[in-house]
Amino acid sequence: MFVLPIHLALHIPDGYLSLPVSFGTGAIAIILVALSLNRVQSEYKERTVPLMGVCAAFIFAAQMINFPIVGGTSGHLMGGTLAAILLGPWAGSLVMSVVFIVQTVMFQDGGLTALGANITIMGLIGTFGGYYLYQFMRSLVGRNTWLGMSVATAIASWTSVVVAAFVCAILLAWSDTIPLAVSMTAMLSWHLMIGIGEAFITLSVISFIWRTRPDLIYNPLRSDLDQEKS
Repeated sequence: MFVLPIHLALHIPDGYLSLPVSFGTGAIAIILVALSLNRVQSEYKERTVPLMGVCAAFIFAAQMINFPIVGGTSGHLMGGTLAAILLGPWAGSLVMSVVFIVQTVMFQDGGLTALGANITIMGLIGTFGGYYLYQFMRSLVGRNTWLGMSVATAIASWTSVVVAAFVCAILLAWSDTIPLAVSMTAMLSWHLMIGIGEAFITLSVISFIWRTRPDLIYNPLRSDLDQEKS
């Protein structure tokens, strides 16, 4: 019986996806990148460009550091929600796309034929899905309070990893690479725990930035900022 190696969980290699799935996700990724480029050029300020470079470098480096989980395996930061909270979903998606392209071309972390799928799974879900869930949770818990920010960051980060694993399992099943029940069990059982590490790292970074340079956060807290920091 074929079993998907855990360390390949979200960086899908060549040969794991069927041509229709590869072409379909590739088209989605191209549209996403094109729309993001257009949106960033038309709406974002020039100061966002260096922040995008710093954010991409940080996420790239952070993804090289694995944290252990039970069972003798490990996980690492995905970073999509982190990029979106700092830069917004459009610039964040560009940052994540660049990170995945560099990883694929220079480090063979993920296949070229699966690049569109990797960008779609980890970029689209991590940045857009994570960001809008984060905004929704902030509005529920307390938009302009640190409690609202922290709860929203943790939940959105964890959820983005779990949903990405869910979608990855579906794509593998659609490609007849592995049965859906097996892929769901393998992916979700591990990424439920990996998501906890994602939430911890993302919350730690956002907490540090909020306390030192809250102006760097996209759509930052505005009211009660002085009271929360004092």
